[in-house]
Amino acid sequence: MDLILQQLPQQLVNGLVLGSMYSLIALGYTMVYGILEMINFAHGDVYMAGAFMGWGVTLVLVNPSGVPLIAPGLVILAMFVVATGGAGLLGITIERLAYRPLRTAHRLAPLISALGVSIFLENIVATQLGARGHLVPTVNVLPAWRVNVGSATISFIDGLIFVLAIGLMLALDFFVRRTRYGTAMRATAQDREAAGFMGIEVNRVIMVTFLLGSALAGVAGVLSGLLYTQVDFFMGYLAGLKAFTAAVMGGIGNIRGAVVGGMLLGLIEAQSAPFIHADYVNVLSFGVLILVLLIKPSGLLGEQLPDKV
Repeated sequence: MDLILQQLPQQLVNGLVLGSMYSLIALGYTMVYGILEMINFAHGDVYMAGAFMGWGVTLVLVNPSGVPLIAPGLVILAMFVVATGGAGLLGITIERLAYRPLRTAHRLAPLISALGVSIFLENIVATQLGARGHLVPTVNVLPAWRVNVGSATISFIDGLIFVLAIGLMLALDFFVRRTRYGTAMRATAQDREAAGFMGIEVNRVIMVTFLLGSALAGVAGVLSGLLYTQVDFFMGYLAGLKAFTAAVMGGIGNIRGAVVGGMLLGLIEAQSAPFIHADYVNVLSFGVLILVLLIKPSGLLGEQLPDKV
């Protein structure tokens, strides 16, 4: 018991860090579902692509011995700018080429298209960049400071992930609830046809939704590379599946629900690995999802969108 109490604070920190990344990815799933009522299964691979874009920046701005060619802070900033912009553009391209032509087709068609895009992205990265993991040089890029809070240690990257994720999620919530464009997004989510009659450019709203969701996934990809110091072509599969689980657990279509679901899932995984067994992490994660849905099928915070007639 003493050992558990001693490790608990550190695992809480680890859970919040992991949950922050799940939440950032889950927001993309829940935003797209809220407007189009489709699951963008390629979203996890947009996260993977963002991670590789951040890694690509280090190839240019960090020499082979791991020493940055410019100020380390600028290297990190460049990673976020390139990955955010690149992932956002990738999301827009996927929506325009793979989903928009199928918008009036049977609901199974966009799902199959999403799976096809996911497989395409994974294989194009594996064939062009190699199937092996690629190291992200962080030793001379990230500050080495750590803060001790009781028995827990919070590193710079831990604090960066949590603070940046919370800030971006609050900014997105404000954008959707308090801005004119956010109002257009909510109107489109309620009824696309009626929104179009009211003068809302539905295609542009959907494009912005993919842009924002994909950009957040790109941020999560960079953070993952900085935290784990490695990126690989398959990293989006399980992370995307976990983020989708978080979105469903919190209430698919609900932005705040995606955040709650992501944090809860991260805490569950962080506690289950050391206190139960690492082999049961996924079993417990999906087991909790099933339990939540059995008790409340709409998720923890429910579905905010009304039923479409």
